[in-house]
Formats: sequence, structure tokens, C-alpha cells
Amino acid sequence: MSQSPEIGSRTRTRAIMEKYGIRTKKSFGQNFLTDLNVLKNIVEAAQITKDDNVIEIGPGIGALTEQLAQAAGGVVALEIDSDLIPVLKEVLAPYDNVMVLNQDVLRANLPELIQQQFTDPTRPIKVVANLPYYITSPILMGLLASPVDWDAICVMMQKEVAQRLTAKPGTKQYGALTLAIEYQMDARIAFDVSRRVFVPAPNVDSAIVVLTPRQEKLAVQPFDKQKLFGFIRGCFAHRRKSLWNNLQGVVGKDPATKSQLEEVLAQLDLPKQVRPERLDLTQFIELANALHAAELL
Repeated sequence: MSQSPEIGSRTRTRAIMEKYGIRTKKSFGQNFLTDLNVLKNIVEAAQITKDDNVIEIGPGIGALTEQLAQAAGGVVALEIDSDLIPVLKEVLAPYDNVMVLNQDVLRANLPELIQQQFTDPTRPIKVVANLPYYITSPILMGLLASPVDWDAICVMMQKEVAQRLTAKPGTKQYGALTLAIEYQMDARIAFDVSRRVFVPAPNVDSAIVVLTPRQEKLAVQPFDKQKLFGFIRGCFAHRRKSLWNNLQGVVGKDPATKSQLEEVLAQLDLPKQVRPERLDLTQFIELANALHAAELL
């Protein structure tokens, strides 16, 4: 069932682009991956088996889709660029376990899609994608906000963003995005990907990040999940400022509020001069809960 040469080879990628007159579109962040080893390693990092259903975001001309089709039970590929739909349907015709949809993942009803498009929607569901750099965070946040219980999310992104997702407290990469991911998932960088294996080559290197459901239970539950992350974003609004200064932007600066804020920080043994990147997820939840109890949040 496999084709030779495979779609992901540089030779066949160029042949497909020439045959269909494809020009990559900057507006969609298109960079086609042309290294079969990298493609196969992505499938391996996601631990795809025939028992898995896979949603692929942004299949491009089908290089990764082909590798997923060979490994997975079923694949639904969501492509926003309508010009690529006939190309994908033709090059992926040998694979009867692939469904290509002209759809924007940010607007998709994912639970409904899973029920309608997969032969057995009860199988483990994984997301695998080469994400456009400009929209990586909104896609990740959208996936995590959906009611779907993802078995794994394995995605390629700008290396710098990958480092933010997996950062530790006290590092310059650590921030609101790190904490939003950590709240639900365990994150690891599987491997780096050179910019040289793309057509066209982007300006930065990439990395493959694997997200799996969080194994360790949260030590403390937040009073409100959505308000927690709005609060955390506020705490990181000015990274060079102390937590104290950022908090005043969140809860207010009048004397009575500042006095209450001082009491809350003292209660939690948090110095006023501490930087927000020094706090771990549990400390942010405790701080948000304490501010809520003091009617400041």
C-alpha cells in the first residue's frame, strides 16, 4: 500500500508541488517537511498504533498524513487551505483509513467530528501536527479547552515556544503558557528539527513536543479554572516587574486593597519583591484562592 518514493521525500514533494502548481502561502504558515526520518520519528514519538484514531492539523500535501495512515487505525486530516484538498485526496487515495476535511481546527466541533468521522470513535484519540508558528498557542489552548480526553498531543512548533511549554520555574522561558499546559498535561521535548528540512526553510528551528494527560494530581484545586489563568496572565503582564507590582495591576492600587494584598502575601510567605517566574503552579493556585477568599479576585 505504500508508495515509492514516499510523499515526504524531497524529490516527491517538489514533483507534487510542480504537478499541481503549489506555492506555499505565508498567510497559512505553510512549510512542507521533506525528511522521511523526521516524519517517521514524529509518528514514533506519538506512539501511534492501529488502535489509535488520529486528528492531524494542517496536513499540507500529505507527507505526515501518509506516515500516520500506515501506523494508525484511522486519520482525520483538517486542512484550512481549500486549494490543497484535491491534492491531498489524490496523493492519499491509496489509504482507505484517511479522511481529509477542509476545516479550520479553531472552529471545528471536535467531539462531533470524532463521533462522525471515525469508524470506532471509542478508540484512543491523538493529535499529531506540524503547527503553523503564528497560531501555535491558540490551537494548543483550543485543544486543551475542548471536552475531548486526548490520549496524546504530539506537535511540531518553533523551538523557542517548545522551550516555553516545558520550562521550569525561575527560568526566562517560564510563563503563563507553561502553567496553562502544566495544569492539564505533562510536556516533554521529544527532539529538535532543523529548519533545513523544510520547503521553504523557515527562519528558526523547530521541536517536537509530546503532551500527555497529567499523571500527578494537583496539590490544590483553584476556585475557578478560567479566572485562574486570567490571573496568571496578569501576574506575567510585566515580566521585569515584581509580583507585587503586577498584582496591583490585577487587583487594584488603592490603599485598602494594597493593605489586604500585603496580608495575603505575608500569609503565603511570599516576599513582595519576588518575581512571578519564581512561583510554581501550586503557589499560583494558592495565591489566587487566597485573593478570592479576601474578595480581591
